[in-house]
Amino acid sequence: MIRILVFFLFIIFKTKAQTSVLKMADSLYATGNYSKAIEKYKVCKEETEVFNKIAKAYIAIGNYDEALKNYQQSIKGNPSNTLVKYDYGKLLGITKKYEASATVFSDLIKVDENNPNYHYELGLVLEQKEDSIAIDQFQYVYQLDKTHQKAIYKIAKYYLQKRKYDFVDKYVDIGLESYPNNVELISLKSQNYYWKQNYREAIKWFEKLLKLGESSEFIYEKLSECYEKHYDYKKAIENKLIVLKMHPNDATLRYIIGNFYLELNDFENAEKYISQALLVLDRPLDAEYIKLSTVLNRQKKYKEAIVALKKAINEDPTKELSHFHLALTLAAYYKDYDAKLKAYDDFKKKFPDSEINSFVDTQISKIKEEKFIKEGEKKD
Repeated sequence: MIRILVFFLFIIFKTKAQTSVLKMADSLYATGNYSKAIEKYKVCKEETEVFNKIAKAYIAIGNYDEALKNYQQSIKGNPSNTLVKYDYGKLLGITKKYEASATVFSDLIKVDENNPNYHYELGLVLEQKEDSIAIDQFQYVYQLDKTHQKAIYKIAKYYLQKRKYDFVDKYVDIGLESYPNNVELISLKSQNYYWKQNYREAIKWFEKLLKLGESSEFIYEKLSECYEKHYDYKKAIENKLIVLKMHPNDATLRYIIGNFYLELNDFENAEKYISQALLVLDRPLDAEYIKLSTVLNRQKKYKEAIVALKKAINEDPTKELSHFHLALTLAAYYKDYDAKLKAYDDFKKKFPDSEINSFVDTQISKIKEEKFIKEGEKKD
């Protein structure tokens, strides 16, 4: 009798001790001391529920292999626990064990076909496997729950990729009814307007993303493009400069900004950014040098423009446009009429069959007329 009593007392004390350790482990887990919590949980391994807790603690410190092992132990001890299976299936997907993950969620769907999240997680796995039926799962989730934001996003994104703009609007608007500040859906809406070339509406939605705290290169880049389409070059520059801060060595960005300044007749800044771009661009630059010469000519910096055009010609000696711009610039730069005429004559000799020669002939006639008038004034 005494032995039985001692045995029961031992069991009671052991149970109380384990309960105390388990509470301590739970407290450590709750305060973020995951490794210490794992140590305490392992003392209580007789409790089936502990394996689930150990798995979550391992996930918290990024040890997914150990987490998977403990989920398996938890499921083995309690095979009917769908919550553990759900977490296990998600972790299998995260660790790219797609086949196993798909099996887990397929089994869960057999248990509860009307659970939208089972279908959603299976859809995610199928998406990673590049299985075309993934969209069917997301559509099924939507049928089960028309407020499921994640499923709505997946469906709308699918239609955006297919350029089915009306369907994108339909699903995005449905999603925004229940969650007006869903930045993922707002991003899809702004992109949808962009691809429809409705840049004014696209601007509104890209700007809303910024107000909601979203700040990415993509948003500023697209905003700049949209403003450019509406000839609002100040706003286009403003957004492009933000992108330039992210990529300070991007010569193409500097060249584009220079062109925007040129549209605003801000020749000083146009020259600055285009010149900076030309210093680092590593490709044929004849077009860029021609653009720079245009900026310089507008400021009557003819010497600098001539240098830029000679560089353009060096880039591609066969391009008649560079030679034509050089002739124009030389004619503007020279005060001597004969020097002006020679500039145009040299162009005609290089490109006798050019369609531009009709314009060149007109310029030559004007110069000759001016020369004749000037020489007549001197004689008088």
